[in-house]
Amino acid sequence: MASEYLERILKARVYDVAIESPLDHASRLSARLGVRVLFKREDLQPVFSFKLRGASNRIARLTEAEAARGVICASAGNHAQGVALSAGRRGIQATIVMPRMTPQIKIDAVRTLGGHIDLFGEDFDAAYAHACELAEERGLTFIHPFDDPDVIAGQGTIGMEILHQHEGPIAAIFVPIGGGGLIAGIASYVKSLRPEIRIVGVEPDDAASMHDSLLAGERITLDRVGIFADGVAVKRVGEETFRLARQYVDEVILVSTDETCAAIQDIFEDTRSIVEPAGGLAVAGMKKWLARNERRPGAYVTINCGANMNFDRLRHIAERADLGQRREALYAVEIPEKPGSFRKFCALLGSRSVTEFNYRYADGMRARIFVGIGLFDGIDEQQRVHRSIADAGFPVIDMSDNEMAKLHVRYMVGGPASGLQDERLFRFEFPERPGALLRFLTAIGDRWNISLFHYRNHGSDYGRVLVGIQIPPDTTADFLAHLPALGFDFVEETDNPAYKMFLQA
Repeated sequence: MASEYLERILKARVYDVAIESPLDHASRLSARLGVRVLFKREDLQPVFSFKLRGASNRIARLTEAEAARGVICASAGNHAQGVALSAGRRGIQATIVMPRMTPQIKIDAVRTLGGHIDLFGEDFDAAYAHACELAEERGLTFIHPFDDPDVIAGQGTIGMEILHQHEGPIAAIFVPIGGGGLIAGIASYVKSLRPEIRIVGVEPDDAASMHDSLLAGERITLDRVGIFADGVAVKRVGEETFRLARQYVDEVILVSTDETCAAIQDIFEDTRSIVEPAGGLAVAGMKKWLARNERRPGAYVTINCGANMNFDRLRHIAERADLGQRREALYAVEIPEKPGSFRKFCALLGSRSVTEFNYRYADGMRARIFVGIGLFDGIDEQQRVHRSIADAGFPVIDMSDNEMAKLHVRYMVGGPASGLQDERLFRFEFPERPGALLRFLTAIGDRWNISLFHYRNHGSDYGRVLVGIQIPPDTTADFLAHLPALGFDFVEETDNPAYKMFLQA
């Protein structure tokens, strides 16, 4: 019953360890989307995640006998930190079972908070089963990460805070879903008092356990889940959380990895904070929902649920964010293998920024290139670029939504080229600005054939290009005299061992 949870939430004991997180206006994103966007900043909790709330409420309600025996939980990291911190405050021994794929930053954080860690299994479900066995064997109290009324009530205090922090109209609240404890708590509270507010759950499209269960009308177990958003990588939602979601959640929307990365960038641009993938889900879902539905009066609230990000994941997120925002498109293009073809192709792109250009000589007839193009106008411009390339007579395939191309092929264009003669390798730097790549190719000219080309915009002031050029011996003196006239800093890499090992025939 909603009234039952309303009372539980009002009486929840979370503020011994948790803070009332701010509800911040996201001015940049609001201006871009044309609505008032508010971020509920659970990434600012002491353990950088909302999970502290449910764990602290459950542990605060343990009897003295239960506390003396100790507690155990299974978690990919955020719940683990909440349990470790809350148990430590009560002087309770906490055993934390974590999947082996848990990010190191979360493992280190739990150790720092005094939790005893047991790494087991490849996913949450395996860790969960192991933790249940240990609880039975050792007489420990199991602190469930989501399917427990006290945990749900603790998470529900977020809904309570939102309603008293923003008394004006609220159109919708977007909530990430893993096992369902967060959305069950928020929805139970909000729908009890403000039933007109739309509650929208957000899941990764490769971990859609609540979405698929609601469609089926019963809890289902996914065969596998993606682990990019590891904080919500749950194959089966909770029994109680599913019951509450069926009653109070209006819909669940699915988002891709690229859309999540774009949302992480959106949050950074407004807050200068970096959330983890699960922490970006709500913003990604809100953007997708707004693109499909009419605006409703009132604010749009997203739950930025956590910020336990491994630093080494930032490179992947940054590369995928522009694709998620439709600010970059990837194309595979075939051009004639002859001097001047690169320049003609780049001229076709006009003032658009080239973000990436990969090519390696294959044969004497055709060249196949993998190219990234900066966009200003989203999907419409992406389609216009595709048409303009095709209309110019170049066979082209849009690779922007091709997962294999984005993850692997873009980094594998190359290798030794058979039958290639007189190739020398040079590395160039030039000031990075729109049209710089075309100016560089124009300066190289049409006299010498380009046999290898790799360029990637790294967001810095200078573009870096690796170029293989076929220079017949009788033109070597002319080419070496031409190089300084280009006006670009360069280094010859023909004797580089990496070139000899991987690129030279």
